[in-house]
Amino acid sequence: MEFESNLTTIASQVFDGTNYQMWTVRMETYLEALDLCEAVEEDYEIPALSANPTMAKIKAHKEKKTRKSKAEACLFVAVSPIVFTRIMSFKSAKEIWDYLKSEYASDERIKSMQILNLIREFELQRMRESESIKDYSDKLLGIANRVRLLGAEFKDSRIVEKILVSVPEKYEASITALENTKDLSKIALAELLNALQAQE
Repeated sequence: MEFESNLTTIASQVFDGTNYQMWTVRMETYLEALDLCEAVEEDYEIPALSANPTMAKIKAHKEKKTRKSKAEACLFVAVSPIVFTRIMSFKSAKEIWDYLKSEYASDERIKSMQILNLIREFELQRMRESESIKDYSDKLLGIANRVRLLGAEFKDSRIVEKILVSVPEKYEASITALENTKDLSKIALAELLNALQAQE
């Protein structure tokens, strides 16, 4: 019963063939929370029970079988019907996981291009007069996190710099006040956002 409710929880994070890196992070965390990582990482065989097994051996055997089945069920539930048709014939969670990785994880050249495109998108961002600091910072953080998911480093200090140079003039007084009391090259992103949001 508990496992079934866990499966319905993940249904909202269905993989449809896009945003593989983000889905992988969620799934790895989810599988780890359910103690199912081993079944996805290793395609271990479950040896048959010997004659006259102890209750502990029977329990351990059943647990290993169940763990493999649960991991497979988690992966089946966490993909769209189109992706499911591609993986339904695999016999283990590891086979499914490896297939999804080979099919949807971008190769390095494609990742590099995606990172460059995201950085270009980041650099072109400008805050509109009607936009709130929260909305603008959420947009910048969203781009930065997508770059991070692709394996590239993206420091918060870069977001701080971007906000400082791209906010409208109405925030100049707040920025000047911060400049007089803080070293802006070392200010935390949260501190900057709080100061600018206080003006709104």
